[in-house]
Amino acid sequence: MTIPYLILLLDIYRSLHRIKSFRAETSPSTFVSVIIACKNEQGNLPGLLIHLSCQDYPLKLYEVIIVDDHSTDKTIAAARCYEYHLNLKILTNEGNGKKHALKTGIDAAKGNLIMTTDADCLPPSAWLRTVVSFFELHNPDLVICPVKLSPAKGFFDGFQELEFLSLQAVTAGAASGNRPVMCNGANLAFTRVAWLSNHGNLRFDIATGDDIFLLHSMKKQKSRILWLESRDATMLTKASPNLTSFMKQRKRWASKSTAYRDEYSILLGIVTFVTNLVLAALLIASVFNPQFFKGYILAFIMKSIPDFIMLMNVTKRYGKRKLMLWFLPSQVIYPFYVLIVAGFAIFGSRK
Repeated sequence: MTIPYLILLLDIYRSLHRIKSFRAETSPSTFVSVIIACKNEQGNLPGLLIHLSCQDYPLKLYEVIIVDDHSTDKTIAAARCYEYHLNLKILTNEGNGKKHALKTGIDAAKGNLIMTTDADCLPPSAWLRTVVSFFELHNPDLVICPVKLSPAKGFFDGFQELEFLSLQAVTAGAASGNRPVMCNGANLAFTRVAWLSNHGNLRFDIATGDDIFLLHSMKKQKSRILWLESRDATMLTKASPNLTSFMKQRKRWASKSTAYRDEYSILLGIVTFVTNLVLAALLIASVFNPQFFKGYILAFIMKSIPDFIMLMNVTKRYGKRKLMLWFLPSQVIYPFYVLIVAGFAIFGSRK
C-alpha cells in the first residue's frame, strides 16, 4: 500500500527539484494592498507593522489594511501607533470570522494586486519588492509564497518544523507541476479580478480555509497559479508554543478537508492516510506478533525514501539541514499523528 505514496511523492519531488530561486532585478511599480485580518493580536501586530514599515518598496506604492475581527483586547490601539509610519487603514470586520474580514479589507482596497499575511508573521525587507517583481514578470492570477517557522528548540519544535517543511515541499512541488493542492494565507498574492471571480466559493459556512478554497476555486477555473521560490519572499511565523495549541491548530486545518472537491488533493490525502494507517497497524501488530515487524520495516523504508529526499531538498533551501537529525524519530511518530489529525477531519466540527 506504500507504492502509490512512493509514486505520488516522487512525481511531486521531480517538480520540486526543478524549482529555481527567484531574485528581483527590477524596480516594480504596481500598487499593492496588504490585507491583515486579525483578532486579539495586540502582542503580535506591532512586530509585523514594524517590518512592513521597513520595506524597500516605495511607501506611495502600497497600503496596509488592518481588519479587526471584533477583538476584545487593544489590537486597534496597537495598530493606530503606526498610522504615521505607513499608509494604514484600520477597519472593523463587517461580518464575523477571517473570511468576512478579508472580504471587508479587499472591498476597501485600492490595489489591483492583493497580498495577505497574518499578524504573527515577520516579512523580510525585500518581501513586497520581490513578490511584485515576480508578479510583473510572470503575470499570474495567484502567487503562492514560502512560509517558515521560527527556529526549533528541541524535538517538539523540530517535529513541527519538519512537518511544516514537508507540507511546504508538497505545496511547492505540486504547484510547480501545475497541480497545486495547498497554499498558506500567511503569504499569498492574487489579483483583485481573481478574488472577485472566486470569493463566492470560499465556503463562508466553514470558519477556516480562506486560502485553500480560493486556490481550489481558481484551479478549477484554470487560473494561472505559480509558486515563488525566494528567501526574499519567505515569511517567518511562530511555531505553536505547546502541544495543546499545536493540536488545536491542526484540528482547524483538518476540519475543512472533508469539504474539498479537488480530485488530486483528495487522492493525495487518501493515499497519505492509508499509507500511514498501514504503518501504524504493522507497528502495533509487531508488538503481538514479531513476524509483522519485517513488513513494518519494508513499508517504513518505502515511505521514508520520498519523505527523506523531499526534506533534504527543502531543508537545504532554507538553511535548516540540522533538522534532519529529527527525521527518524519523527517518521516513527508521524503515522499516529496523521491518524489523530484524520480523526479531527472526520469527526471534528468545521465551525
